[in-house]
Amino acid sequence: MIVRNLPEANQSDRRIVSPDGNWESTRLLLKEDQMGFSFHITTIYDGADFQMHYQNHLESVYCISGEGEVETLADGKKYPIKPGTVYILDKHDKHVLRAFKEMTMACVFNPPLNGKEVHNAEGAYELDAEAITP
Repeated sequence: MIVRNLPEANQSDRRIVSPDGNWESTRLLLKEDQMGFSFHITTIYDGADFQMHYQNHLESVYCISGEGEVETLADGKKYPIKPGTVYILDKHDKHVLRAFKEMTMACVFNPPLNGKEVHNAEGAYELDAEAITP
């Protein structure tokens, strides 16, 4: 059994802050845990507005708190995000995420992340990113 505590993980190298200042993510479950997916609690900072395109991963995102929207760039549709909303990027959807009020999100990635991923120039995570050392 794996048991982790979010406040403790927030004080470790499992907490990653984006270089662009849009988000931070505490990676509670990673590839090394051999579960086939990774699980993160991510904060999207108030006022963040940025494009992502997970070309190598599928992601499911559940909003715990805050308010914002996600826009799919293929069709320009905008979807409101508030507590209780889930959005699933099941087609490697190129999208823009906007936070109107700081959002706390629970995120699941398949395949799982190694731990130190941040978005590349395309807004994706690389498959061969550096792992967090236990």
